[in-house]
Amino acid sequence: MKRLGPGLILALVAGFAFLYLPILALIAYSFNASRLVTVWGGFSTHWYGALMRNEPLLDAAWLSLRLACVSATLATVLGTLAALALARHGRFRGRTLFSGMVLAPLVMPEVITGLSLLLLFVAAEIERGFWTVTIAHATFSLGFACIVIQARLVGFDRSLEEAAQDLGATPLMTFWTVTLPLIWPAVAAAWMLALTLSLDDLVIASFTTGPGATTLPMRLYSAVRLGVSPEINAACTLMIGAVAVAVIAASLLLKRERMAGADK
Repeated sequence: MKRLGPGLILALVAGFAFLYLPILALIAYSFNASRLVTVWGGFSTHWYGALMRNEPLLDAAWLSLRLACVSATLATVLGTLAALALARHGRFRGRTLFSGMVLAPLVMPEVITGLSLLLLFVAAEIERGFWTVTIAHATFSLGFACIVIQARLVGFDRSLEEAAQDLGATPLMTFWTVTLPLIWPAVAAAWMLALTLSLDDLVIASFTTGPGATTLPMRLYSAVRLGVSPEINAACTLMIGAVAVAVIAASLLLKRERMAGADK
């Protein structure tokens, strides 16, 4: 086994420091007693209490979570149907056009996507708000969900579906009882990816939102423009903690499933 050279080790350390030192600094200054984020005034949890009393920020967080769940579910359902069409039906007429339309948001700049959807909603005289942002997020995350699920369907053993149909199962029953349980990890991964993309989006939401539909990234961005406060640091720290807990829980569940499969 080859050992890493000093240059490569230095590059890795510098890369990880560049990525994670700002996050560690943000977490540390969320416990700063001083209002000035660049001056350490002692350890305090005051800003977490202030965050819990900040109703506009909490409302934006709750709105973002609801919006992300709905748009991720919509994108995953449509992505699953698109993946089934692309993986199961071979070279059908219009496949290239259909595939291009599904996957276009992956390579299209978010500014163009947001502006085009804004023009669509204005032309259709649709009042902008929660549902326009939901449709926009589902539109641009649909392609990501489709790719994840299609990758699982490519290596799927179709003899299991054929056996179920030979035993009298209808195509719909076969999908619910055989196909879906086997591709469920990919479906769950696609849903989590779409959820993350929705929670993280700022550009598309800025174009398609309306009164009373301010998402958390938009609220944080508008607050940062007036200056970063320890309260913003506290909000970001809680988000980092939630992500860390989710990743650890998913890793433990995966490890438990692997151990259970090994015991069998």
